[in-house]
Amino acid sequence: MEPILLWLKRDLRLADNPALARACALGAPVPVYVVEPGLWAQPESAGRHYAFLFETLMQLRRDLRALGSDLVIRHGAAVDQLEALRQETGARRMVSTQETGTGWSFARDRAVAGWAAGQGVTWEEMPHSAIRRGHHDRDHWSRHRNAVMARAPVAAPAHLPPVAVPSQPVPTAAALGLAPDTCPARQRGGRDQAEALLTSFLTTRGQHYRRQMSSPLTGAEACSRLSPYLALGVLSPRQVAARTAARQRARRAGGAPAPRDGWSGSLNSLQSRLAWRDHFIQKLEDEPDLDRVEMHRACRGLRPAEPDAARLAAWESGETGVPFVDACMRSLTATGWLNFRMRAMLMSFASYHLWLPWQRTGLHLARLFTDYEPGIHWSQCQMQSGTTGINTPRIYNPVKQGREQDPTGAFTRRWCPELADVPDALLQEPWRWDVAVDYPEPIVDVADAARRARETIWSLRKDTGFRAESQRVIRKHASRKDPQRHFVNDRAPKAASRSDDRQQSFDF
Repeated sequence: MEPILLWLKRDLRLADNPALARACALGAPVPVYVVEPGLWAQPESAGRHYAFLFETLMQLRRDLRALGSDLVIRHGAAVDQLEALRQETGARRMVSTQETGTGWSFARDRAVAGWAAGQGVTWEEMPHSAIRRGHHDRDHWSRHRNAVMARAPVAAPAHLPPVAVPSQPVPTAAALGLAPDTCPARQRGGRDQAEALLTSFLTTRGQHYRRQMSSPLTGAEACSRLSPYLALGVLSPRQVAARTAARQRARRAGGAPAPRDGWSGSLNSLQSRLAWRDHFIQKLEDEPDLDRVEMHRACRGLRPAEPDAARLAAWESGETGVPFVDACMRSLTATGWLNFRMRAMLMSFASYHLWLPWQRTGLHLARLFTDYEPGIHWSQCQMQSGTTGINTPRIYNPVKQGREQDPTGAFTRRWCPELADVPDALLQEPWRWDVAVDYPEPIVDVADAARRARETIWSLRKDTGFRAESQRVIRKHASRKDPQRHFVNDRAPKAASRSDDRQQSFDF
């Protein structure tokens, strides 16, 4: 059989992997993963990402060996390693899955395309989920996405041809220049972990997902926690959607209780969030510089290019003097995960109260999120910073959020033990207590900083031409179910409310 290079990137699975299925149809797949130093040198990369990847690769290798194949791991620039494999195998064809990433991965893929053309290698790229590459009509994107999701997931092959190509040793994180990254409660990589989480969510944990996702106390258990596995392609969105749909059908067939039991809303919510996930990744595919440039042109230059160093350092280390903000940041640093509402609050506080550039704070959060997914991450950074021009700016009040989402103070005290003795009534505002505590004074006046940010954003939105530019953004990026709801005209930015989670939540 003709050898087919199967270049795996963020599609590290056997089931519902169209690239693997295509390679099997063409000949004998040679599965290969290239550990690229250039990727790990990017400022958003972190040791926790690499540790999760390593665990995932080791399980994938075991699964491939169980089918008679193997995972060939190489270390170096993709072009150099793919050329070496071409020479070693004699392969004239290569298959991979399209990757929606930042400018670095786009440039790398262009270099690989040039190599393939120069060496006479036919390279086929299979679509990633419902993401469309090149010119397409956004008006019909949702219909396209629904059609893709309606197809049955592709089964994993029962066996694969043997692979005789040797691997190289997997480099250590230190060898890649990654700084030590202690994350004691990080999720572990691999298919077994992903499958167990999906099963437990659909059968037990997810019952009160919709009601419990907003609080960091309950969200860690109630959310599916599938996001890192989706980001690395351990599971495909279609697999999760299909399993969720099967659970919904089984409940209906079995005469399920009324929607008040929680399951109906929770399963519907997961399906909705899977759709929003694809919607946001499509934005980055359509506009690859979203990690660097404000989506709405009028917002460019809104904040200083260089952040206030003291404010940035305090925010990154969880030492802002605002307890709920600090607790969320410290929790994220130690676990690699945070529920969506608290992610949004961290970004909102950095962008509005501290007036820091979202590009810099976004990089820090990217390094902390085990589930970093560029398409979602950078769109959300812009949305929570008010630079899309089509979403209502949401300036979270961290004191109010702490009282509502952590009413007993358990989460705040766990991550800010300095505040253990502060009375409940003053926990989120310890500066009002007349007893000294070993905790920083707030670096900004929360109410005054929010007021100033609101006035600045409102003034910008009243400028001539703002609405016309917003309409351009809507035409290019907005959901077509109700595009006008994205734009708020002649209204001041509002504070975030509980309903904000409905359309922009990616807890998973």
